[in-house]
Formats: sequence, C-alpha cells, structure tokens
Amino acid sequence: MAFYNRIGSLMKQTVSQNSVSNGQITGPSMFNAIRCMSSKLFIGGLSYQTDDHSLKEAFSGFGEVVEARVITDRESGRSRGFGFVSYNSEDCAKEAMTAMDGQELNGRSVRVSLATERAPRTGGFGGGGGYNRDAGNDRY
Repeated sequence: MAFYNRIGSLMKQTVSQNSVSNGQITGPSMFNAIRCMSSKLFIGGLSYQTDDHSLKEAFSGFGEVVEARVITDRESGRSRGFGFVSYNSEDCAKEAMTAMDGQELNGRSVRVSLATERAPRTGGFGGGGGYNRDAGNDRY
C-alpha cells in the first residue's frame, strides 16, 4: 500500500515539476523517478538475538517503518546476521542510515547502507551451487 502511495505522489510531483505540451509530459521520465527511489536499508552486523520486532523498534524513531526483516537461514532458522528495513519515504531512510550506521544494537555495532537490487541469478537447475563469494549481502 505504501508503495502505491509513493508512486502516486511521485506521479503528482513529476507532472507538477515538468511541462506538459499536447498532453505529453516532458522532462525526467517516471521510470527514472521510480528507479531513484531508495527507501530500503541494508542492516549488517546484527546479533543473533535481533528479531524482526526489535529491528523495527530500533529503526521506528526515524519514520514509519513499512517492513523490518531479519534474514534467517532456511534450514536452521537462525539469523544470518543481516536484515532490511523499509520506510515509506526516502528522507526517513536517509536519516536512519546517517544516525544508525556504526551504532550499537543488541550488543553489536551495525552497518547501515542503502540496499541495492540483487543481480539476476543465472544458470543451474535451481540448486544451491554457484555460490558467489563476491556478491554482497546488501542486495534484496
């Protein structure tokens, strides 16, 4: 729902900030506006005791948290030591990133950065082979 609200506000901004001639919007494209939207943060260095609720609680002081998720191992269910926090606005995400990067959360110093899209997976038959050691965990 927050995603659709954000798209609607971006469309209004795009129309109001650009000129309209013959029914066509000129200026930056809507695609670029969506592509630049970065309201999802990567949180690294989490302690194993940090869960979704405590992660959301720690980051909720900077704005409305849409989702807070600690990534867990699918077999053991134990935290993998990183997670993601999504905000309803880019400004809230940037404020949280600035304030929380390097701070202590549940006894561990956490790294906070903007999440980037995960590169498309290639090859294989859906198995777990092809582990790429160079791929960063900050991708969703």
